Amino acid sequence: MHIRRVSFDHPDATKLSDQVQAEYHVRYGDGGDATVLAASDFAPPNGTYLLAYDEHDSPVASGGWRTQDANDEGNLDGDAEIKRMYVVDGMRGRGLARRILAALEEDARAAGRTRMVLETGTEQPEAIALYTSSGYEPCGKFGYYRHHESSRCFAKGL
Repeated sequence: MHIRRVSFDHPDATKLSDQVQAEYHVRYGDGGDATVLAASDFAPPNGTYLLAYDEHDSPVASGGWRTQDANDEGNLDGDAEIKRMYVVDGMRGRGLARRILAALEEDARAAGRTRMVLETGTEQPEAIALYTSSGYEPCGKFGYYRHHESSRCFAKGL
């Protein structure tokens, strides 16, 4: 596997984003994550977007972070928010998400961010297990889904 930095609107990134949105719809029945995202959110130095590719140069995993500072959605100054973490079905269980997560943390730290945050939900127990086993702890709710009962927010100091 090799990990590449790409733009959020790169065709491979769009392909995996569409797949994760479809999975969110299956799990939550709500059409997918309605959080407003723009390609510029993930442009360095204010964020980054990563794709993992297999030996056939097919995209198999994704994830990004974007700068968030104190706002009316519950973020704090210094936050780096993780978005669109995803591994395609046939590649799960191989440590790809953990590798993407570590690379995102390293990049956000290098950019001067002080806390990595993410929002997931009760219908994604694998995600919750990944984050808690990687040192993330529950934090105050933030973001688009902060008022939803199924929302779970986590943070980790960088």
